[in-house]
Amino acid sequence: MAILNFSDVGITALAACVPSRIIDNYNYTDYFPKEDVKKVVDKIGVYQRRFADAQTCASDLCFAAAEKLIEDNQIDRNEIDLLVFISQTPDYRMPATSILLQDRLGLPMSTIAFDINLGCSGFLYGLSTVYAMMERSGLRKALLLDGETRSKVYSPKDRRTAFIFGDAGVAALIERQPGLGESHFSLNSDGSRGNLIMIKGGGYRNMSSEETLREKVVDEYGNIRTDEQGFMDGANVFNFVIVEIPRDIKRLMKATGEDIQNMDYYVFHQANNFINSFIAKRLKLDENRIPSNISKYGNTSSVSIPLTIVSELKDKMEERKKLMLSAFGVGMAWATAIVPFDNCRISEIVEI
Repeated sequence: MAILNFSDVGITALAACVPSRIIDNYNYTDYFPKEDVKKVVDKIGVYQRRFADAQTCASDLCFAAAEKLIEDNQIDRNEIDLLVFISQTPDYRMPATSILLQDRLGLPMSTIAFDINLGCSGFLYGLSTVYAMMERSGLRKALLLDGETRSKVYSPKDRRTAFIFGDAGVAALIERQPGLGESHFSLNSDGSRGNLIMIKGGGYRNMSSEETLREKVVDEYGNIRTDEQGFMDGANVFNFVIVEIPRDIKRLMKATGEDIQNMDYYVFHQANNFINSFIAKRLKLDENRIPSNISKYGNTSSVSIPLTIVSELKDKMEERKKLMLSAFGVGMAWATAIVPFDNCRISEIVEI
């Protein structure tokens, strides 16, 4: 097990952007009986979500969040030396969206820019990557942008995924400063379970064709999707989570000598309320210190952890706080982190 440790690097400001279009989950789709919809929605605890329109991409949400962050914190754009963009819904297959954002944000051509293609664990993977680059170099400021438009990925005719996912973007300012404290990360992967959450068509293994774009009934329950829409094996994802996530959290605590009860907040990936409640009970955590926004934003994939911090902890981060962050999803890939925040400046959420 590899534990990554960093000193005096941290998130000093956060901003988020969500689409202005609100989806009422009870009335989202006409493909299923109302009573079935109510059962599904009540079980997963997702009552509203935000959907981007056809012209809005993940990069647009991140751009708006980054502009808000830069404006609110009076950041000199010439001091941003690194931009990392996390998404599985980029603008194009090529070029990398990060490089387009470098130009759009007016950052200097000396800015390092690259994309990270990861699902729900992506923010923690990206955060550790930026921390490593900041700690070992002369970089001054970094922007970590994380955006997803998952509404464009899943079929409204597949009840297993139709009511879960939403769209959002975040921007985090990361700096190197004495006194920011020590951060610890555990990053994990298991490609043998890569088929649990997947889009089988449209890539280079199974390229787009009339067949991959054709809607088809995919199971005995009458769920419908194309091969270019997302599939999730919810039962086996749950079985994976309840074993691996508590185990990883305990390993990180043991390796670092931290006491899990000493965390100010526990911020979990917003997969569904049942999963997070199960993990909290298994680890004997105080649920009053577990912020949640899944009821109003749904599962926003890798954006969910920073969006939860922005939406639920905005007025609670003025002083020094220590957060435990935990994410899991597509891959399968999962991560746990212990991250201190010292007077992190959090902007109001932007809507576009």
